[in-house]
Order: sequence, then C-alpha cells, then structure tokens
Amino acid sequence: MNIKNKNNTSKAKYIFVTGGVVSSLGKGLTAASLGALFVARGFSVSLMKCDPYINVDPGTLSPFQHGEVFVTEDGAETDLDLGHYERFLDCNLSKNHSITTGQVYETVIANERRGDYLGGTVQVIPHITDEIKRRIYIASKSIKNKTSVKIKQNKHVDISIVEIGGTVGDIEGLPFLEAIRQIGLDLNSNQVAFVHLTYLPYLEKVEELKSKPTQHSVKALREIGIHPDFLICRSEKEIFLDIKKKISAQCSVKIDNIISATDSSNIYEVPLALANNKLDLQLLEHFNIAKKTLKLQKWKSLAENIKKQKKEVIIAVVGKYTHLKESYKSLHEALVHGSILHNVKVKIKYIDSEKISSKNINILLKDVGGILVPGGFGNRGISGKMLAIKHAREKKIPFFGICLGLQIAVIEFAKNMCNLKSVTSEEFITKSSDKKNCIIALMEDQKKQNKKGASMRLGAYDCNLKDNTLISSIYKNKNISERHRHRYEFNNKYLSTLKKAGLVFSGVNKKMNLIESVEIKKHPWFLAVQFHPEFKSRPLNPHPLFASFIGASVKKKFCKKKVL
Repeated sequence: MNIKNKNNTSKAKYIFVTGGVVSSLGKGLTAASLGALFVARGFSVSLMKCDPYINVDPGTLSPFQHGEVFVTEDGAETDLDLGHYERFLDCNLSKNHSITTGQVYETVIANERRGDYLGGTVQVIPHITDEIKRRIYIASKSIKNKTSVKIKQNKHVDISIVEIGGTVGDIEGLPFLEAIRQIGLDLNSNQVAFVHLTYLPYLEKVEELKSKPTQHSVKALREIGIHPDFLICRSEKEIFLDIKKKISAQCSVKIDNIISATDSSNIYEVPLALANNKLDLQLLEHFNIAKKTLKLQKWKSLAENIKKQKKEVIIAVVGKYTHLKESYKSLHEALVHGSILHNVKVKIKYIDSEKISSKNINILLKDVGGILVPGGFGNRGISGKMLAIKHAREKKIPFFGICLGLQIAVIEFAKNMCNLKSVTSEEFITKSSDKKNCIIALMEDQKKQNKKGASMRLGAYDCNLKDNTLISSIYKNKNISERHRHRYEFNNKYLSTLKKAGLVFSGVNKKMNLIESVEIKKHPWFLAVQFHPEFKSRPLNPHPLFASFIGASVKKKFCKKKVL
C-alpha cells in the first residue's frame, strides 16, 4: 500500500500538536481552542486524538488512571480530549477521530492474517506508520459541524488538527511521531505545521524561568526528524523577549512563532488568549491561506459572563471516582454551561459516596442547592448514593440522576416508597438466586456477551418523551436522541407498582421498550435519566437538562420563582 501517492492529493492543511517536558500541559485544550478560532473565521475544521497506549480504547480503563471515557454519537469510547474538541467546535466527532496503538496493531495484524502484505515481513515502518497515516487522512474528511462550512461527503476539511498523546521521549509514541514526520515529507511544506507544547518552570528562589527543559524537548523532537514550526510555552509567568530570543536561538524557531501561554482563569478564555497572540493568523500565513474575518464575539461574551458571576450555588456530585475530578470532566463542564444561563457561579462539591452515612449526611449536604448522582460501575459506594437520593427526595432538594444515578434512584424509591426492601440490581448480586429481586436487570442482548470492551449499549439512541412531564417541558420536544453507555436496564415487571406509588416513567425507547427517564411529580425537580446528557452540552449551547437543573437549584437557594 503506497500511502504517500494515495493521499498526496489531500487539500487539507494539517496541524500536528505534540507535547514535551511534562504531561498534562493542555494539548487537548490548545488543539480545541485553535480549532475554535479557525471555525470562528469560517473554516471547516476536524480534530483528532492519537493515543499511544496499547488498549484498543479507554472503555475498560479505570477512571483513576485515565479520567473520563467520552462517548461519541456513533458509540466510540474515547479519550476525554474528544469532549474538549466537540465542546469547542460545537460539532459531533466519530470513531475516526480517536485512534490508539491497540487499534492500529489490531488492524495491521488482521491485514497480515488475510495475506494483504503478500508474505512480506510486517514491521513498524512501513506497516504500522502507514496505518496511522491512513487513519489521519480519513479523519480529515467530513464531520457534522454546526458552525463551520458544510463539507461534501468524502471531501477534506480546510484544516485538520491532530493531537499526539503523551510526551516526546515516550517509547510508545515513536510510531505516531514517525508517521507525522512522514506526512510532513509527503505533503507540500505549506500544508503541514508542527506545533510543540512545552513547559518553562519558574524557580521562585532565583526568580527565573528556566528554558533548558524546553531546549531538550525540542532537541529530542528534532532527533526524530520533526522541526517544530511553533512553540507554545506554558509557564506560571509571562515569557518576555529575552527568554524568547534564547529559545529561538537554541531551538531554531522564529521569535514570532514562540507563544507565551500562562494559565487562564477558566478554560473558555484559552481561544481568546491564543487569538491575542495571533497564533491562528501566523498559522494561516504559514499555510498561505487567505485570511477571513475572525468573529469572536460569542467567545468574548461567554468569558465576560463567567467573570460577572457573583451569586454562587453549590451542587453536590455524589460519586465513587471523586478523587480524580477528570473522571467527571464533561459533567463538570455541563454544570458550568448551565450556570452561565442563570448568571450564577456553580461550586461543585465532590462527595465520595463511600464516606456518606446516615450520621453525617445532613452535614455533608448542608447548603447544597442541588444533588447529582452520576454514572459508574459496580456496587462500591452504592449505599451512600442511595442515602443522598433519599435525602434529596425527602428534603425537596433538586435531584439529577444520570445512568447509574437513575438505577439507584429507582431502587431507593422501590425500597422506601413501595416497601420492596429486597430489590437490587443484577450488577450488585453475588448469588444467582437473588435474580428474582432485580429491579435493574442485565439487558437482553448483553446476556450472551462474553467480553468487556466495546460491548455495552453505546452511542446515540432515540427516546420518546411523555406529555405533561418535567422532561418534556425542558426539551420542548417529544422525540429526542441522547448518548448511552450502560449494560443494565429497568425491569419492566415492576413498572405498575412504582407507577402507583408516584414514580413517573417519562421517557422510553419504544423500539426496545427501555425506560430512559423517571421523575417524581410531587417534587420541585426530581429527574433521572439512563443516558449521558453531559456529552452533548456545549459552552455556546448548554444542554437544556443541565440548564434546568441549575435553574431549579438557584430557585431552591435564592427565590421562589418557578424555573424550568
């Protein structure tokens, strides 16, 4: 397979974002912010993440190791950076926009077994690198983007931004770096730009920024054969001209192409910071693309509105992965999006559900405006979540349950409002004899499933909403589509019993007869959903459920006016 000749007709411009010195510098946010700037200029943009780990996808990784698993419309379990991409571009990406070493090797080995390589020795170069390049070119084609120019099917976008995960020097990332080096040779010089994110530590004692780690990082990149065109230097302090001159001389990067990037007060200021540094303009000049007017008013208004927030509402997020906030990244951002509409600052209080007891619950949930129980897996911390839901139900505190949050809400209601004390979830039982008490059961199509990875009910599914319910009044639509990630469902044999006790089954997937949402009518705001609405919330287009939940929480704390 000759990848070079096959794809050299690509008209897209490619920006490859790499990182050095340390991890967690914000490559994903930088890539997303750059994409937002190009979209604001009227260009069509694609974003892609290359993860060097050997897992096929992050679906089976612990949240403590990897953070959130972000689910796309087509059901791909991806890195949380895909969430940043979708939020900043206001677009829907697909499985094509997230690749791992595991996926690449899986494909190459399958090709070899079919005899596609005609008896040749399969090697990292060219077979692995060719497969990486093939996927990068595919990702630069049409995406469902609400704000940028529409692209015809199988036509390349104007600009494709590709983030390489990990840090330069990691052995796992070498095939990806080699692949993008080759793309730099395959395409014209004005079609490819290498942007390297690095870190300049500030030594307090000597009051000095140190550029040596950056120099070594760029040196390592150049030894691979990649010469960065732009450097984005993360630092606690502003990087002035003398330091830039030093970096320029040592790293062979133009002074104007060295960007100082200090921390922003919130992530939605990053596009504005990059625009102030004219990074998008410099890239357009590098690509020899005609400039289009930059329309940043929406982003400026967003940043200003966040700064103006004075009132504060506390939202308790009761979960089992609270030690690592990245586990709930999309959830966190969706709550922030909802708060912007109500001009309040949301303070998220993460509570470890394992630490909740009947003795301390009043103290832990004191002064909260709303309680949210997110998704999760396994029976650890379930009793604490149930206590939090009971507290919300009895104290009339706005409650929002998501995925497992719905399942626990149903169990709590059945136990305490229907006197069905023995009900549980099939996920939690240890004896097969306990199955008769499962109000939450394994989905029918999951019963023959013998693998964990990519085997759940994943991606977008339709939901029909019942008239005259809270959820239908929020969506203002009878038919919706939301993203899912679960194996278990409500057992419909309990439906009539819970209905009689006051639980409203307000959303259903008619095709599979699955319950998608429940609510309590005699409660200010009690709603639980089986899907994950946080994956579709955007800073410039907040999800209606989060906006309504924050509104109800504000009402609980500040006023008596009805908020939907």
